[in-house]
Amino acid sequence: MLALLFAAFLQTASAATLAGVTMPDTVDAGGDKLVLNGLGLREMLFIDIYVAALYLPTKTHDSAVVINSDVHKRVVMHFIYRHVSPSQIKDTFHEGILNQPGGDKLASQVAILESFMTEDVYSGEEFTVDYTPGVGTTIYAKGVMKGTIPGVDLMKALFSIYVGPKPATEALKQGLLGNG
Repeated sequence: MLALLFAAFLQTASAATLAGVTMPDTVDAGGDKLVLNGLGLREMLFIDIYVAALYLPTKTHDSAVVINSDVHKRVVMHFIYRHVSPSQIKDTFHEGILNQPGGDKLASQVAILESFMTEDVYSGEEFTVDYTPGVGTTIYAKGVMKGTIPGVDLMKALFSIYVGPKPATEALKQGLLGNG
């Protein structure tokens, strides 16, 4: 019984919570241990859409390091809004990438990314963007791998949506950088 209580304490002690969503402090990413850099809340028109968690090899408050480092990194979006359609997800990523420097040159990669977005997402489900050096950006929806897009250009644009000079929201950026 004491062992179970201790295990429960460790689980609680090694997690962060935002808007009722708890994310682990570390994740295993293809054999690499990534640490939670920060949590951010994505809101649109005062509606909470998802809690995002940014995982990196080491913590940083520097958005340029997050975007430009060719290291394993991950963003997990845990949806709290009741329902988001594939077209809403596509539109959000499309607009977000186009707003980033060089985003207009990524049309073919954006088309591939959009082809991965075929399912509705409901509250409690997750969407993950995972970058692996030398491999590319892999998209997971509801824990199922949708595909991988090679190269670093799309990765930089995607991570810029979260922490770049033109983020989805400033509050989301600050939270993911651990400043929230």
